Parts: sequence; structure tokens; C-alpha cells
Amino acid sequence: MDKLILTGARVFDGPAFHENYAIVLEQGRISALCPIAELPEGEVIEFPGGTLAPGLVDLQVNGGGGVMLDGHATLETISSICAAHADLGATTILPTLITDTRAATQTVLAAGIAAVSRVPGFGGLHLEGPHLDPKRPGCHPPGCIRPMDEEDIETLLEAKTGLPALIVTLSPANATPEQIARLSDAGIVVSLGHSDCSFAEAQEAIAAGARMVTHLFNAMSQLGSREPGLVGAALSQPVSVGLIADGIHVHPETIRLALEAKRQGEVFLVSDAMACAGSDLTEFDLAGRRILRRDGALRLEDGTLAGADLSLPQAVRFMIETVGVSPEQALAMASRIPAEAIGAPVGRIAPGLAGDLVHFDDDWRLTEVWQGGQAKSSTA
Repeated sequence: MDKLILTGARVFDGPAFHENYAIVLEQGRISALCPIAELPEGEVIEFPGGTLAPGLVDLQVNGGGGVMLDGHATLETISSICAAHADLGATTILPTLITDTRAATQTVLAAGIAAVSRVPGFGGLHLEGPHLDPKRPGCHPPGCIRPMDEEDIETLLEAKTGLPALIVTLSPANATPEQIARLSDAGIVVSLGHSDCSFAEAQEAIAAGARMVTHLFNAMSQLGSREPGLVGAALSQPVSVGLIADGIHVHPETIRLALEAKRQGEVFLVSDAMACAGSDLTEFDLAGRRILRRDGALRLEDGTLAGADLSLPQAVRFMIETVGVSPEQALAMASRIPAEAIGAPVGRIAPGLAGDLVHFDDDWRLTEVWQGGQAKSSTA
């Protein structure tokens, strides 16, 4: 087969919708986005409506397919997680390590570097910790939270040279502005999260080079009348912001208010998925603690939220049907915006880009996924 032509659905290319257009796939890449009146010869797949969009991009994925990213990570671990999320519609992901030991971090970085160009959908790594605020651990093991030191800096700087993207979530409580600047200057995306910092401390970190905030509203100082906290900084400063849109982590009205308030930078969707994503697991182990999957949420036995039981297509549907944003905005929040946040050449439909695509039906249910021009099973 020389060409595969996808037609019959409106096309969202990342910035906007196109009616009566088709996508042409050739040798694993997008070769054309053209009016249906100008279709070339090739095998045609015609959809009965719905929307064709770029493959989704998830910058916070702790696990999937029954496995977690942890200190035992191998190339096969990362491959399993990426494959599970590709089936769920996220064709580019950043596997995410939550707070762990120094040795675990080094193991994950080595596995990630080995995965580059070998694992479809691997877009880099996200290290969520261990340099967080002990006052805001969430489900992270408190005993592993610690200040950043020179060895950490050197490890991260070296790892970035072998990775397409590296996000490090940290708190000003355990990382100085000088350390943040060194990471940022090396191309590492510094994200503020799990922090009880003041607005002024967040501003100082952003001025030093932090340009992202991890899972807005969760595990951070909240917006107050006299102290805006990290939430206030996230909404008012020029940073991109991750959001878990499941109706559990953030109330729909709070999401609406945040989107209205956000004037600088952009908001993108994350799944914050755990091992159970793409599997029928009802519980699993996280750093020696039992995580329960109940009623659409993942929690420690004491009730603390531990990641999310969510896929990005579900988050897109929630944003459209419950929060009430436009389909263009919801789709961009799950594709183009996160891709731009890490400088990745994905999240859009344009000639020359990888053939990573998803199809939603008219009820915003995922029906098909293509990765590298190849159709995958969809389980979202």
C-alpha cells in the first residue's frame, strides 16, 4: 500500500478545524492534508462523521498496562507503558517517575535514554520529585523527599543530553533559584509542584527559569485573598500548566474559573495515569503502599488521591461535555499545547510529521488510533 487516505470526518490539525478535508498517510508519515476534491490515488478509509485529530500528547504518565515506572525500570518497562497509552490515544508520552531514591532515578534515566528512537511514542521523561516540599507530599513517599544537591544537578544535566525532553517537578522549598536556572539553561523543563510556596517564592523560581506548573490545584498552596500562593502564580505568570480533568481532582467550575483567569502561558491536559491504565487492575503497589481503584479514582488506603484513573480522550470529553469548552480548545489542550510545552514535533497534523492520529465519534468517544501510520487497537 502506497497511500492511506482518511476521510469522512472533519479534521482538527492542532490550531483549527477543516471541513471536507482528508489526511494522506505515506510511509508512516503525513504526506498531505488536502480538500477531498483533490484526493490522490490510494486506499481510502471513510468515516461516518466524527473528528480526526493529532495523536494525543501526555506529559505525566506514571504507569500503564499493569506496570509502574519505578526503580526497576528497563527498556521493556517503558515500552509497555508507551504501548498501553498509545492504545488509549496518547501516541506521545513522558513516562513519569514519582519521588524515589537516587538509585531509582538513575535507573529510570538510563532506561529512558535506551528507549530513545527504539520505543514508539516515547517523548522523554518526567521526574516528579524527589525535590518536593515535605508539607505537600501527596501520595509521594515522604522519606524520599530531599533537597537538590550538586550530584543531582550533574545527573540531570548529563541525562538531558541523551533525552528528547526532560521535565523535573520540584518545589522552591528544596531547590534554589540558582539550581533552577542551571537546569533551565540546559533545556530541562522545570515545573513547580507539590509545593507550599508563597507567591513571591513562585515568582522567584519562574524568574530563574521554571516554566511549568504540575497538576494545577493539587498538592500546592492555594489562592487566597492575601497570599496568592502557587495557584495564583500559575494563573498569573507566563508558565504552562498541567490539569487533571476528571471531575475528582478539580471541580468543573474551578476549571472554568482557571481558564478564564489564565492570561499568560497555556493550560494542557494530563492523565497522571498509574499502572492500572489500559488494564483491569483493581489495586497495585506504590512504594510499598496499597493503591485502590474505586469509583473512578485511585487512592491510598487513607483516602489520599494517588494519580488518576483517566485517559486523555476521557479528559477531552470531560472538558467538552462537562466543563463546556469548545472542541478546538479541548483537543488543543491534549495535543498541540503539551507538545509545544516541551518543544516536540508532534500534536499537529501537517505534511512531514509522523502519522500519529486519533478519531473520535460524534459523542467524543475514541474509535481509532494510528501511530507512525499504523492502526492500533483502541481501548479508551
